[in-house]
Amino acid sequence: MTSTPPLAGLRVLELARILAGPWIGQLLADLGADVVKVESPEGDDTRSWGPPFVEGLDGEHLSAAYFHSCNRGKRSITADFRSEEGRALVRQLAGHADIVIENFKVGGLAKYGLDAASLRKLHPSLIYCSITGFGQDGPYAERAGYDFLIQGMAGSMSITGQPDGQPTKAGYAKTDIFTGLYSTVGILAALRRRDQTGEGATIDLALMDTQVAVLGNQALNYLVSGKPPARLGNAHPNIVPYEVFPVADGHIIIATGNDGQYRRLCEVLGRADLGSNPDYADNKGRVAGRAVLIPMLASLTARRHKGELLTALEGAGVPAGPINDIGEVFADPQVIARGIKTELPSAAAKAGAIPTVASPIVIDGVRQVAGRPSPRLGEHKDEILNDPTWSGRHG
Repeated sequence: MTSTPPLAGLRVLELARILAGPWIGQLLADLGADVVKVESPEGDDTRSWGPPFVEGLDGEHLSAAYFHSCNRGKRSITADFRSEEGRALVRQLAGHADIVIENFKVGGLAKYGLDAASLRKLHPSLIYCSITGFGQDGPYAERAGYDFLIQGMAGSMSITGQPDGQPTKAGYAKTDIFTGLYSTVGILAALRRRDQTGEGATIDLALMDTQVAVLGNQALNYLVSGKPPARLGNAHPNIVPYEVFPVADGHIIIATGNDGQYRRLCEVLGRADLGSNPDYADNKGRVAGRAVLIPMLASLTARRHKGELLTALEGAGVPAGPINDIGEVFADPQVIARGIKTELPSAAAKAGAIPTVASPIVIDGVRQVAGRPSPRLGEHKDEILNDPTWSGRHG
């Protein structure tokens, strides 16, 4: 099935680097927008964040895997903001764009006349999205923000890790990625408003704000009780049993979400009496009795083998699953069937294509993923400067 991408015709100027800003540009490109990535003459820092690197035809590298994780679907041009020529080029491109994305420190682009106030004065219908560590105001506004630091400062690490171990960050840059997603939502909302009013917008997204926002139920656990949540390892603060359990050949996850599932779990484990025990009959009792109940259940799961127990739990309607490494993820039949891993043709790559993880968005049966791989540095300079869609006056 083919269809016109939902954002076809939208022009995006990306002045961003590393992850949060490029994540926005990649998602908009997946949805059909024309995204022009403006890089310094040295290129986005993540081009060198390897190994691993994508190998080119002659053994040279085509940038690090990290870069390719968040830059597919874009066209690249270089500009040195320190030169008037570079600044003029950015102003020219901004005059044809619907959206500008940047993630410089607060005030970092004002000295070049490329900040939101300067560009929106010239082009009132422009939607300008700024990502910073701490936002455009407040006592920390001038600080640089990094995903790892924000996970610590914004509470995420205080609730992640084993109770007797170190506070632990996530194994990927979740604050950056969530900020990219929230930014995209803000941009799409601003586009909707512009359709109605003709006016653009200045969007202020902060890593700190985002990480606090996505604390979710744990934030409300604190705001309602007044007690900061503690680290529980793989256990859930509000649901029991909902954690990792040992089996004879490794570990599995059991995630019961209601009393019926808990009773069926006990039946599968041969202890129906634990399911009917009034101390554990409802979730409130199981949370209160966690310290006694979990070791009893773990002693039962430890006698069973992973495959056999998972099959039995699935048959009983008890949510459970394996703990896959990333290789196992991409070999999983569901992941394969959904087509989330794909290959983007590249004449410059030794393999003839560059692998990518497609957007999870499927619209009318079509997975939304840009058709071109991440660009080589400055690859599209002539193409962009001669592109008629970037030649008209904006706003």
